[in-house]
Amino acid sequence: MTTFSVWAPAAGHLEVEIAGQRYPMSRENADAANGQSSGWWSADVPDVAGGIDYGFRLDDGDLLPDPRSPRQPFGIKGPSRTYDHAAFPWADQRWRGGALHGSVIYELHVGTFTRAGTWAAASAELPFLAELGVTTIELMPVAEFAGGRNWGYDGVNLFAPAHVYGTPDDLRRFVDRAHQLGLAVILDVVYNHLGPSGNTLGSFAPAYFRQDRANDWGEAINFASPPVREFYLENAASWISEFHLDGLRLDATHAIHDGSEEHILAAIARRARAAAPERRVWLVAENESQDTELLRRFGLDAMWNDDFHHAARVTATGVIDGYLHGYRGTAHELVAAIRHGFLYQGQIYAWQRNPRGTSTRGLQRAQFVHFLENHDQAANFGFGERLVELTDPARFRALTALLLLSPSVPMLFQGQETGSRRPWQFFCDHEGDLAPAVRRGRAAFMSQFERLATAEAQAWLAEHADPGALASFTACILDPAERDFARPVVALHRDLLRLRRDDPAFTMAAPDALDAAALDAGAFVVRYRGETHLADRLLLVNLGSTFHGAGVAEPLIAPPAGTGWRLAWSSEDPRYGGHGTPPPFTRARLAIPAHAALVCVPDPAAVLRGDPPPADDNVAAEP
Repeated sequence: MTTFSVWAPAAGHLEVEIAGQRYPMSRENADAANGQSSGWWSADVPDVAGGIDYGFRLDDGDLLPDPRSPRQPFGIKGPSRTYDHAAFPWADQRWRGGALHGSVIYELHVGTFTRAGTWAAASAELPFLAELGVTTIELMPVAEFAGGRNWGYDGVNLFAPAHVYGTPDDLRRFVDRAHQLGLAVILDVVYNHLGPSGNTLGSFAPAYFRQDRANDWGEAINFASPPVREFYLENAASWISEFHLDGLRLDATHAIHDGSEEHILAAIARRARAAAPERRVWLVAENESQDTELLRRFGLDAMWNDDFHHAARVTATGVIDGYLHGYRGTAHELVAAIRHGFLYQGQIYAWQRNPRGTSTRGLQRAQFVHFLENHDQAANFGFGERLVELTDPARFRALTALLLLSPSVPMLFQGQETGSRRPWQFFCDHEGDLAPAVRRGRAAFMSQFERLATAEAQAWLAEHADPGALASFTACILDPAERDFARPVVALHRDLLRLRRDDPAFTMAAPDALDAAALDAGAFVVRYRGETHLADRLLLVNLGSTFHGAGVAEPLIAPPAGTGWRLAWSSEDPRYGGHGTPPPFTRARLAIPAHAALVCVPDPAAVLRGDPPPADDNVAAEP
């Protein structure tokens, strides 16, 4: 016999329909003594083979998919399909997961990463990412959603991988192949809301949602209800155990509210790790409030650092608008983000007119994920242009070097590594009145930016960036031909990631292993302290006009005793499209080219020996 069960406390009558045949379900009692119902229903039916369609009928209503459906082959409105998770022949038995420290994350959207938009097609591109130097794939959400295209944040069947990308076993093959190549795979999961189309959880139990509050995307989840809580804990564990994923990225955790003794985020971390005790499983949070309690008290491993992105974007574009109002893009801001993680740690954030952030004291630099682009930030500024289009090539190279050689965990958004100019816009595939509502909502969101609130910008967005238009989706599909190491921008990323991987100075975890200081408004120095003085490294970054100093009173620039600094790498190398780099250190000056990043290493042969001092050291220098 096979048992089907579902939690539906409000139902008066319930049936499971299997291949067109209905079977009545019985209430389960939580307390046999008083007959109190647990809200669960179950039915034992003759053994059901894998691949059989089924659903539930509440009070003789429409056929509804299983809230824990393992597969939705016809989408959110079709029946569920039974699936044998244990039948897949995994080949990753020796895989033990990827460490967070030293990781390089690559954010990937399955539907636009290749022209086919499937797990199978994406799997064929994994060797390129491994050769590039990526260590971890972060999949954007893949739970079943409405229509044929979506970012993934509108998922409603949380246990079922989206059928438009392939079968559940296709996802397993993707993960298995990644592990064979030494790549970890983590999944972006959405536990703060469900999509606006196809969400049937409320039909089974209104208690899935809170009645006292909502969030920016709809009804908030009621984690005070034990069955609801268990539903989400099971979901987190299932991605780890059933699909061998190496961790989770938790979307918009600031919109997850729970007053339980053990916060749901702490419980998710505990359950996810318990699902694969033999592997390293790590959890990353997006949190607009920048609340480090997620790391200190809830046990999460890392957080996205929007502050680094915002400062870098202002540096790259010069544009201060919308939620970028609290940033100036100065060398000081970038230095502070590298040293301290969040820039806002409790002071007033003018855009919100409220304090923002919490202290990062005592946290490790690898607990912050830094990026120049991600799925939100590439699309949030309206037209979907990539950063490579909005800044000059030299500044883009310098910022890329800063990102990939910083000790925090760097993340690349798909296409960034090839210099793709394919736009990244918001897209979805909703029907009826929901489609124009989403279009209006997106336009209203864009209006926080003064430039995008203008009539001409709104008209352009309506014509060229309608979220529901097929063209908005197809414009985002990447060109696989750009994944060519002969391309200068691809070579730039590969060389930087090799430098990061092969030289331990760039990722040392000790608190005193890194220091940084601004030299002027656009130039700064990062000093990496190795295990020996000869293992020290110096990163000189100049995002302004040419820096030229006859004498620079900054101790971080001083070379180890008995050595000088030798130029080891430059973003201005002609191989990357640059124009060459003269030696930055001479007896006459320190010079850093405009819009450049330079890596220097100690070299006894490069020592700069001075002339004997004058007999009277009070003699003034000639003007």
